[in-house]
Amino acid sequence: MRWMFLLLIVLNLFYYVWHQQQAPLRPKEVAPPALAQDSKRDIHLLSEADERAPREPAATEGGGAVCLFLGGFEAEAAAAVVEQRLISLDIRSSVQSVDAAAEVDYWVYLPPLASRQASLRQLKELQARKIDSYIITQGELSNGISLGIFPREDSAKSVMQRLRDAGYESDVRELPRSHRSYWVRIAPESRPLVSDVLLQSLALDFNGLQHQIMPCESIATSRGIE
Repeated sequence: MRWMFLLLIVLNLFYYVWHQQQAPLRPKEVAPPALAQDSKRDIHLLSEADERAPREPAATEGGGAVCLFLGGFEAEAAAAVVEQRLISLDIRSSVQSVDAAAEVDYWVYLPPLASRQASLRQLKELQARKIDSYIITQGELSNGISLGIFPREDSAKSVMQRLRDAGYESDVRELPRSHRSYWVRIAPESRPLVSDVLLQSLALDFNGLQHQIMPCESIATSRGIE
């Protein structure tokens, strides 16, 4: 009996060794280096994602509507031609004028005296001294004496000094000179209809045409469609 028991043990050992040799080996799963790098690249911090995300443009300050203006014309008739051309394309528009202060003139004058007769006598004295002068007939300086309007301040001061030497104290007043130009305002709802191609075409047909985006109420004086 003993030899059979030993034989069974030997057979079991032999079967165990044979079974281990026949079992397939399980390779360890390792991600390829390229895939590992790609996975690292796909991981981003939320803060980094926020920085890369496109930002919405800031809202227009004041929240007012903005309009497209075409023009800078010296003559209203030229602006009217552009307006009619846009209207023919179903683009709502209106002609508007703007007065912009350009330069300043300097008006030298003598204030009105107590009466018109006194001012006339003073006028004759000045003309006798070969000083160009004219009586002022209208406005708050009526019956005063105008000694000229000068484009330069130093010229006005020179005349004032000459009058002072002659015994007359004159005053000077600044007169702003305004420059009027005409613009065609595109209604906000029609602005998408004005393409770059149309702007280029208008620029070829109207020399010096300018286009600006400004608040719709930036120009007060208007004529046409509102």
